[in-house]
Amino acid sequence: MARLTALAGGAALALTLVALPVVAHEHPSGITDLVTPAVVRVEAKARVDITLLDHIGDLVHVERSYDVPIGVGTGTVVSPEGAIVTLTGVVRSERDVAVHAANRIFAEHHDVKIPADFERHSLKDDVLDRHLKQCYPPLSSRATCIIDVTTDITVFPNVSPADPKGLKADLVRAGPRPDSPAVLMTSSRVVGSVGLPTAPLADKVPEAEGAPAGVAGFLGRPGPDVPYTVEIAHLGRGGGSGETGRPFADPEKKVDEPVKLGGLADRGMRGAPVIGDKDGHVVGMLIGGGKDARMIGVREVTGALAKAGIAPRRGAIDAAFEAALTRYHTKYYTEAAPGFQRVLELYPGNVVAAALLKESLAKRGGPADLGARRAVAPAGGSTSLWPFIVAAAVLFVAAALGAFLLWRRGRAAEPEPAAPPPPATQPSPVGVPLDEDAGQTVVVRRSHPFAVIPQQKPAPTAADAAPAAPGAPPGGSVAYCTACGMRLGPAHRFCGYCGHPSET
Repeated sequence: MARLTALAGGAALALTLVALPVVAHEHPSGITDLVTPAVVRVEAKARVDITLLDHIGDLVHVERSYDVPIGVGTGTVVSPEGAIVTLTGVVRSERDVAVHAANRIFAEHHDVKIPADFERHSLKDDVLDRHLKQCYPPLSSRATCIIDVTTDITVFPNVSPADPKGLKADLVRAGPRPDSPAVLMTSSRVVGSVGLPTAPLADKVPEAEGAPAGVAGFLGRPGPDVPYTVEIAHLGRGGGSGETGRPFADPEKKVDEPVKLGGLADRGMRGAPVIGDKDGHVVGMLIGGGKDARMIGVREVTGALAKAGIAPRRGAIDAAFEAALTRYHTKYYTEAAPGFQRVLELYPGNVVAAALLKESLAKRGGPADLGARRAVAPAGGSTSLWPFIVAAAVLFVAAALGAFLLWRRGRAAEPEPAAPPPPATQPSPVGVPLDEDAGQTVVVRRSHPFAVIPQQKPAPTAADAAPAAPGAPPGGSVAYCTACGMRLGPAHRFCGYCGHPSET
């Protein structure tokens, strides 16, 4: 019975879950919204403090400071604490900024024509030429210049209103080549108390040739006039990417994607995340430029993070945003709107959440809103569960009743076990008195069916001296049942053994 009841309950629960509306949890193809809140603009410059020791005439110390641009590009936040991945070429220059500073200070102080570039030059004046060459690095005991170089990296997040100062970041680890991944960590304040939005990293690069992807990044500092840019791309031949990168190729050959994406890389999207079309996760980073844009894979990215001692992870903002995004892309705008509002409470500047909230509010309750069909008007959009609870109760009662009827039917089909026969009794021989007084025991010897050994008669009591009951034999004589021969007491009206009336 317990097993049948459990099966009935399970069936009722399954039917109830089937009756409830289902919200899909898989993201539709082609979305990049999971990643774009975590895309940042990265700008790096070198600050060079240089002191020229001019001892051609009187000893003079000339001090200058120069800010030398190193690179610009795009990065991706991979942990709420502010860990960012970009390219080494964005934050470290292959050119020697100390040479650039030496050219500038020498030209300004001695009033000579030296280009403000990164090349080592010569002068016609032998003395000035010797002093210029002694100003170039490396530092020696005869150096005429003392140079100190620091790298200043600024990250501009995708927020509204735009942050004009950005976030300062430190270079945690750089790669051996300009197209190698570099790891940064923000060192200044972060908006909100729960950190920054992050992007999910894929497990591997799609192997299929022509697999669609998206590339997201910035062509300038984020602001009202410079939104993030998203471009469609397709992965070329090759299973992985490796250190040299994987090419891009349009399977329909309508667009020269290496040239198209190379132009975007040169304009500020070097290091931009390449987003897989299947689940919206980062599968690599954009490298190269000119007419040869390529992609390094996510394994190179995670390898650089591991060497830097940083584990990518997602935070509270990402969990709230992904839940709201799922409802938005499945057209449950009524439920998506409060989700995006929660994201903006955690991270007020989230540009993507703000835009999707505006669209969700505009579509809420409309014909395209699947959530409006579940909304209860007086409750202000809440879903009533009473119909489903009542349906579940009815199903459970019906299933339990059916199980009970089946159990009864099975019990009725089973044969009843035969009752054991009553013990055989031997009638007492007529004429042998049996004492029926209270507390008396008759011992029957089964070795002889007719031998009955009565107990000794007890001493007379007050009851024996009492007058005889009406109908009893006079003189206190002993009476016996005429049916079975059992001895009767003075007040017996029926035989205590067979129930026959004593007066007949």
